[in-house]
Amino acid sequence: MKRVPLLPTLIVAAAILTMIGLGVWQLERRAWKAALIARYERAETMSSAVAWPRAAEERERALFRHSSVRCDRIMSQGAIAGHNFKGETGWAQTARCALDGGGEADIALGWARDPAMRRWEGGEVRGFVAPGAGNDVRLIAAPPLAGLAPLARPDPRDIPNNHLAYAVQWFFFAAVAGVIYALALRKRLAGAEPRS
Repeated sequence: MKRVPLLPTLIVAAAILTMIGLGVWQLERRAWKAALIARYERAETMSSAVAWPRAAEERERALFRHSSVRCDRIMSQGAIAGHNFKGETGWAQTARCALDGGGEADIALGWARDPAMRRWEGGEVRGFVAPGAGNDVRLIAAPPLAGLAPLARPDPRDIPNNHLAYAVQWFFFAAVAGVIYALALRKRLAGAEPRS
């Protein structure tokens, strides 16, 4: 009679436990993300403005709040795909600014149907702090500048919270690994039984 192979069984068990652990971690991330989105939704309703977040540790707390900056010098301008407040697709005109007192900021000036750059001289900008590239933030100008139309306001509900789907995937992978190993082990042990 063959015995259950120890090393393969330990390896498969470790893999299954790891997958279950990753599934549990994704469920914890789901709860964390839901709380974060709820906090952003509350921040969105606050009427008081926050200082522009110049340091990395200030950025997350400023998201979806009112803020303002003074663009002392325009370093560059560009256009990226964007939506206006009606949901129409077009171009968000952007500027990278050197700020008074040091530092830089990305400003979304407003929306246009075409990417042609609008002339803007800089100055005071008011608006909403929105997520930017990477861990950076940007200011969505409200009111818009340079004769542009208003951009869609940043919406915390646009932040994906798909951690439940990831958790289900990890639990499914763990179950499949367990079933496949059990079938392989059964076949191995059945082949080891003596024939009469």
